[in-house]
Amino acid sequence: MIARILGEAQYEIPDQHVKELDELDADLQEAVESGSQAAFATALPALLAAVRRLGARLPDTTLQPSELVLPDQDMSLAQVTALLSENVPIPAWR
Repeated sequence: MIARILGEAQYEIPDQHVKELDELDADLQEAVESGSQAAFATALPALLAAVRRLGARLPDTTLQPSELVLPDQDMSLAQVTALLSENVPIPAWR
């Protein structure tokens, strides 16, 4: 699976780690949907750290379709919520 962190890079995630990322992604989705700043502040860094730890960063000259597109670590809950509410051509969640 290819995951993109907006403003950063793409990472190739081996299949054996997809379930772990799915669980972390679900935590992030729940935090955004509930509007919980505390849950968001925990879930986003955990998911991004897992993508960086488990994935192999692709060269910046390589562009692959991303199955998982994530906000960058500096985005706030309000920014992510706004991004998801606009009909953005980039899927925010897998």
